[in-house]
Amino acid sequence: MNNENEKFTPTWKLGLLGAALALLMAGTGAVRMQAQAVPKKTNAEGQPMTTQSKFYCNRNALNPTGRAHHKQLTDKLLAVRTDVLETEKGYEFQFSPSTISIAELADWVAAEGKCCQFFDFHIDLESQGTLLCLRLTGDEGIKAFIRAEFQVPVK
Repeated sequence: MNNENEKFTPTWKLGLLGAALALLMAGTGAVRMQAQAVPKKTNAEGQPMTTQSKFYCNRNALNPTGRAHHKQLTDKLLAVRTDVLETEKGYEFQFSPSTISIAELADWVAAEGKCCQFFDFHIDLESQGTLLCLRLTGDEGIKAFIRAEFQVPVK
């Protein structure tokens, strides 16, 4: 069907264009950040270059109902955390088991692990059951991503 004068756009490019359009239409508050830009580097001529990091969320990993449920859990986690500790490889979020259950935390981890496979998750119940902890770790550079995504104040 294609003749030499017709332009041909591969199917994968159309999918990327559609995803980009969907992101633009979603607005800033509807979805968590899709990718973190790495600080600008310069090329041999000293011109700034922007690259994308390996930390990005796969929006297709959860269906709309799953995304809505995950957002509710994320909002709850952010609201009820009692402390945030920086660790060598990431951050630990602390909770009271009276405000969030281990089941809710595990549900959040299961969903987050589908869309953000670059995280390593650690759930701990400590201090004789009075402290619930979620540690997020990962490859080099993960701390900046966590700070941005989970509203961690810089100390």
